[in-house]
Amino acid sequence: MASTANALSLPIARKITAGSSDRIVPRLPSSSSVSFRLPAELKRVGFSVTNRATQLRICASATPVMDKAASEVGPKAPTIVNVDLEDRSYPIYIGSGLLDQPELLQRHVHGKRVLIVTNEKIAPLYLDKVTHALTVGNPNVSVDHVILPDGEKYKNMDVLMKVFDKAIESRLDRRCTFVALGGGVIGDMCGYAAASFLRGVNFIQIPTTVMSQVDSSVGGKTGINHRLGKNLIGAFYQPQCVLIDTDTLNTLPDRELASGLAEVIKYGLIRDAYFFEWQEKNMPALTSRDPAALAYAIKRSCENKAEVVSLDEKESGLRATLNLGHTFGHAIETGFGYGVWLHGEAVAAGIVMAVDMSYRLGWIDESIVVRVQNILKQAKLPTAPPETMTVEMFKSVMAVDKKVADGLLRLILLKGPLGNCVFTGDYDRKALDETLHSFCKS
Repeated sequence: MASTANALSLPIARKITAGSSDRIVPRLPSSSSVSFRLPAELKRVGFSVTNRATQLRICASATPVMDKAASEVGPKAPTIVNVDLEDRSYPIYIGSGLLDQPELLQRHVHGKRVLIVTNEKIAPLYLDKVTHALTVGNPNVSVDHVILPDGEKYKNMDVLMKVFDKAIESRLDRRCTFVALGGGVIGDMCGYAAASFLRGVNFIQIPTTVMSQVDSSVGGKTGINHRLGKNLIGAFYQPQCVLIDTDTLNTLPDRELASGLAEVIKYGLIRDAYFFEWQEKNMPALTSRDPAALAYAIKRSCENKAEVVSLDEKESGLRATLNLGHTFGHAIETGFGYGVWLHGEAVAAGIVMAVDMSYRLGWIDESIVVRVQNILKQAKLPTAPPETMTVEMFKSVMAVDKKVADGLLRLILLKGPLGNCVFTGDYDRKALDETLHSFCKS
């Protein structure tokens, strides 16, 4: 059985406490195998990390920020998680009622023209509210909008052209701002349109699903699907800000809520054991939409994502670990048909398959396999792929996965205690075959 070579870990020489000025300097190797580990005491507090080679800093402390006058009377201050990428840095605002605080959006609109990109389900709920937030007390700004059909199956070039058509017909210029109002599909498409229109215009993310709030709206991954594979066409393009109004989850269907929890669970498995243990205790609160539980899960997920993106913006190694279960999951979405299973449902089944393979390699204890099965069931998520998926379907789609390098399929697998993972192509191929055959009838 092959072992993982040249794996990166982050040993901590001394205890880190909140407010500490200590800094950690990791080196990201260029090998095919990267692992990432942070100890519990570092994960429980805000902290800073500097990579001297690239001068990127993590600033993932969740600090409530508001003008003094507003803090005395008025709405509650949002929590802010910063994604620190030097001149491309931006805040993630998290809180209840943020769409009723227009200054949060208006400070990130630099020109006089705005294009809101949304879908037919979200538009009746929030389009007028967002338009008001952008224009109230701000008469110099004019807002156009384009409403796209809803669903993963519409995340393609033909539908994307509707955004460009509207932008060109409206004669928008390079100082305009695109606003993504919706879930992950809208965020990905609006972001890619912003990256491409006039070779790049500003854009803002207003995610309205758990999936987009905890994952897809943060980090600058934008793009569309191809019939042969998911997210194969796109760009890394960072927003001006991400505004997460947790009140938008009040209108989210239960199935969409569960789908988003797959990404929350992922963070605990790959890098935050303390967070995973919290989820095990609080999953009933999350599925019943307890506001405090959801707010914490969103905040901690964004902190995890911000930390990783700040170190590895364009997925040279470390950021790939955020894709636990996604290689198997994307194969399910592509093979089974875009939109038949929600993204989080496919990722949940993919996580189970990745964990199964990790166990077959001897890299994790059986207890982790059991805990993963249990928490996904609590979250009302699938723990196996659709029965129609075959070994050949998995292999054909995985062969064109973005993580293939020089013909070698690299996977994110768990290794060691809970909260540790590797991104590697150095594994026994027999384990992959055994996993695929154990979950597929043929």
